[in-house]
Amino acid sequence: MSGARPAALLFDLDGTLVDTAPDLAQATNALRTHHGLAPLPYETIRAQVSNGGSALVELALGLAPTHADHGEARRFLLEAYGRDVARYSHVFPGLEPLLKAWDNAHRPWGIVTNKPRAYAAPLVEALNLTHGVLLAADDLPLKKPDPAPLLEAARRLGVAPTDCWYIGDHLRDMQAARAAGMHAIAVRYGYIGDAETPDTWPVDRWFETPESLTQALWPSEGDMAVPSG
Repeated sequence: MSGARPAALLFDLDGTLVDTAPDLAQATNALRTHHGLAPLPYETIRAQVSNGGSALVELALGLAPTHADHGEARRFLLEAYGRDVARYSHVFPGLEPLLKAWDNAHRPWGIVTNKPRAYAAPLVEALNLTHGVLLAADDLPLKKPDPAPLLEAARRLGVAPTDCWYIGDHLRDMQAARAAGMHAIAVRYGYIGDAETPDTWPVDRWFETPESLTQALWPSEGDMAVPSG
């Protein structure tokens, strides 16, 4: 890859742009408590967050998606989460300077997530993220790993897919980016479980920390103060 900055950035939400694991862990353990079970360790839950509500139900109660009680348990978990999606969630430390510089330079960026809009929109609003586009799981008929949401996000931003970085922490993110013709950028600080094999993912570039991602895209402190005019 060249050293040139992309024309636009598109982020996955959970585990890439925002650390949502604390609030999802609260909801997961609320489900455990409801069933008379002890809380799970935070790190155990964190590794499953990117896999969605059904995975968290299976982790919490051992109920596979085909189990008769899975649907009700998932509803309980999501209701518990939906009551307060941003109590502890926050932009990953180290990304704030990048977002500020990108906004000041009027460079387009957005979010493409498999999180339903009912949770994604209030979270993004609570964190005051001034994105150019937000595409959630239920906004289009298809979701990641299909490239359709990424392509639609690029269209709304007015940027060619080949000029976009899609940044994520899951195999489906990389698959969607590649299929969309975007640069597939993976972050190791995200929610990658022990059973996953990220070194086999179709990745153009890895970043170990939020700070290293920021440094690659906006490398000097002087650049952080781009004039807004």
